[in-house]
Amino acid sequence: MTDLGSQPNRIEKNTKIKGDIISEADFRIDGKLDGNVKTSGKVVIGKDGYIHGKVECVNADIEGSFNGELFVSDLLSLKSSAVIEGNVSVAKLSVEPGATFNASCNMKGKGAPAMGNNGNFKKPMTNGPAKAS
Repeated sequence: MTDLGSQPNRIEKNTKIKGDIISEADFRIDGKLDGNVKTSGKVVIGKDGYIHGKVECVNADIEGSFNGELFVSDLLSLKSSAVIEGNVSVAKLSVEPGATFNASCNMKGKGAPAMGNNGNFKKPMTNGPAKAS
């Protein structure tokens, strides 16, 4: 049996990719990606990495640059060298001093879905306590 999360997929420095990526494992980008990433794991954008597009993931660590739509269902961690532009939807946000965060941000409560309309990572809705009439 193979553990999909043991070794992250990588786009190395000096590599440029145009297209969409769908993965169940973690993904690290140290190069440039013009396209979308969808994973049920973690996305890491290294210091020299850049993504222009839409990213849907559970966790994200960003040291490099991102421009587009970012949907993180748990923790988004921005390092001091990060540059973020666009629209961001997260459950939890961590920002180091020095990071550039020029984005519209929508924070979801714990356990609430943070994915886009067609995301497969949405948690099922549960019925809350009954309300008195």
